[in-house]
Amino acid sequence: MLFFKRSDKKQTPKSDAELLVLYRQSGDLLWLGELYERYTTLVYGICLKYLKDREQSKDMVMQVFEKLITELRFREVENFKSWLHVLTKNECLMQLRRDKKIVLNGSESTFSADFMENGQVSHHQSEDEAHLELNLQVMEEGLQHLSEEQKVCLTLFFLEEKSYKEITEITGFDMNKVKSYIQNGKRNLKIFVEKNGLLSLLIIMGIWKF
Repeated sequence: MLFFKRSDKKQTPKSDAELLVLYRQSGDLLWLGELYERYTTLVYGICLKYLKDREQSKDMVMQVFEKLITELRFREVENFKSWLHVLTKNECLMQLRRDKKIVLNGSESTFSADFMENGQVSHHQSEDEAHLELNLQVMEEGLQHLSEEQKVCLTLFFLEEKSYKEITEITGFDMNKVKSYIQNGKRNLKIFVEKNGLLSLLIIMGIWKF
């Protein structure tokens, strides 16, 4: 899958950070395309993991690129690879929700269109499922209130079940920073969900213990 490529010969490859700066400064999609081309295989693999469909995953690769066009135009990202990993996963989960499905712990639960559009529980959906869906929406919102570093590390550690060592390799953060981001992120997330009466969700998900 090819995106935009420059025709300059014998050019020195630019780093991710350099390409991000060039894109923010110019808005030239050639810079963004050159950057994204490096990670299309990674993005496709993540999409396939969650969507379980090759054609839908290919479409999602393009959707993620379209998302980057606006997200990165005026936004600074410290570690593009880890940020892209989280963004792609979130886009896949939102697609599953739009398809009235969400995957939890390897099992698939289907939510009715009536609830998704009107907030009402249909006879196809139990109240527990409806509450869980609302809780997950609040959880996602809570993650958005964390710093980029905390959000990335928490997502990798709890949702992707990565080890500290794996997180350091993915993000480029040193071990102490990873542990600090996870600890502080847990604390900040706890504060957010407590305000929404959802501390029990963190306990169920194994993110918080008494």
